[in-house]
Amino acid sequence: MKIWMVIPAYNEAQLLEKVLLEVKKNPVKILVIDDGSSDATYLVAGKVADIVIKNEENRGKGMSLRKAIDYLLEKENFDYIVTMDADGQHLASDIENFLKEAESKENFVVGNRMDNPLHMPKVRVLTNKFMSWFISRVAKQKIPDTQCGFRLISRNVLKTVQFKTKKFEVESEILIKAARAGFVIKSIPIQSIYSKNQKSRIHPFVDTIRFIRFILSLDNKKK
Repeated sequence: MKIWMVIPAYNEAQLLEKVLLEVKKNPVKILVIDDGSSDATYLVAGKVADIVIKNEENRGKGMSLRKAIDYLLEKENFDYIVTMDADGQHLASDIENFLKEAESKENFVVGNRMDNPLHMPKVRVLTNKFMSWFISRVAKQKIPDTQCGFRLISRNVLKTVQFKTKKFEVESEILIKAARAGFVIKSIPIQSIYSKNQKSRIHPFVDTIRFIRFILSLDNKKK
């Protein structure tokens, strides 16, 4: 079974090498997509990753994931990808649990941080709970942590579902479209580490409004 880790990174040179070395302990290949970083992210990634792609300018998480997935679908024979963040909020020790789900032939597995959101800012907890409730209703499947980027996705899903968003709403888009295409979405508990001084690039109010607008646009296209 061939599995690729897909890791978008933007100005993550400080932590990236440590994250990648931990990931490398698993039987996976690593693709890092540097989303127009102004620091040494590209050089650091090149020391460990199997493939590094660089956007010349910052294009957003959605655009970066689309570019990485298109690259793998065109050039590599694989069974699954696992997406994870580059900032240390996801622990490489949890990759093993996703690989077990791949062995069980699951198509789509999402990490769930909400049972123990250690140090997650309260506003993020509330935003995640609201968005997870809302998107679960739209997808007609219970997904406890729809905003978690730590995911196992089969090649079959990636070939079936086309996603178009550019920023963080990509997490919601692919869930909804996969659910509507008939794929079962499974959740598994993961650890999530938020340092007390760590700042998220997600803006809860602005991004929530953008998520809702995106979801409404999906429903309008169905009519």
